Amino acid sequence: MFWPMLAIALGFLGVAVLGVLGIKVFVEAQRLGRQVSATTERINRVSEDLEQAATRLAATGDSLR
Repeated sequence: MFWPMLAIALGFLGVAVLGVLGIKVFVEAQRLGRQVSATTERINRVSEDLEQAATRLAATGDSLR
């Protein structure tokens, strides 16, 4: 009777560990998604600034030399 109880306990422990790890992966994936979103917004702002600067430079006829 000892071995079946041990097998059930270890099975439950394994499922519990997998559940905890699954929750950790979910939380980290959400955090990564938020970072990617913030970085995308920053890249878009910088590209708009660069486009405006290039437009102004082209309008003045100056070169970068």
